[in-house]
Amino acid sequence: MAHQAGGQWPAPRPVPETSETQSYLQDYGVLLDAVPFPSLVVDHRWDVVLANDAYATLFGGARPHPTAMPGDNFLRFVLFHPDAGLVLGDHEAGWCLPMLAQFKGAMDAYGHDPELQAIRREIMQDPLMDAAYRQGLPHWIRAVGERGTRLDGAVRLLLHPDPRRGPTECRIVDETPQALRELGCRRLTLVPRDSRGPVAPVRRPRRQRAMPAHLTVVPPPEG
Repeated sequence: MAHQAGGQWPAPRPVPETSETQSYLQDYGVLLDAVPFPSLVVDHRWDVVLANDAYATLFGGARPHPTAMPGDNFLRFVLFHPDAGLVLGDHEAGWCLPMLAQFKGAMDAYGHDPELQAIRREIMQDPLMDAAYRQGLPHWIRAVGERGTRLDGAVRLLLHPDPRRGPTECRIVDETPQALRELGCRRLTLVPRDSRGPVAPVRRPRRQRAMPAHLTVVPPPEG
């Protein structure tokens, strides 16, 4: 599995430690490895429980980061890793805002969770990110509607590190079986849409902060 490939991914995240659960996850990891598309299993914190080799390949170029590696926590990677925009096209509108919406949902359901509280503090420490969460997110949700905040079925842009592929649209498919759901986990697969033809050329962004100098969804300050 990708969390073991080349030593670059951590061991699976803690889950209820019963032999039945561990055996199920081990077998599910074999299934995940058979999928040619990037696929991962996350818990309610977006900690990565399992990920396959295609996922490791897609995000394998990310530089070391103390808290936001894609093999550790996908939410943190999207929001805080400076290299996220090199792989996740249309980074702000296509990935950051939807993931902030996912984070808001997690906070509404599990606000007592210390890891989620730590992420909220980290958002607060970044004025741009905090503005996006408090001001931009409600504005964006009103614009796209609740349906637009869902990940399942959403079409997003990937900037694949393989130059033969380049910018590629993918559809996010939530295919969580009941057993994973009972463990508080969900499985997401990024299915490329190559058969629909190439998307318009996209210029790869330079390495930068996760958010631009000003968020387009946040009204600019007056004066």
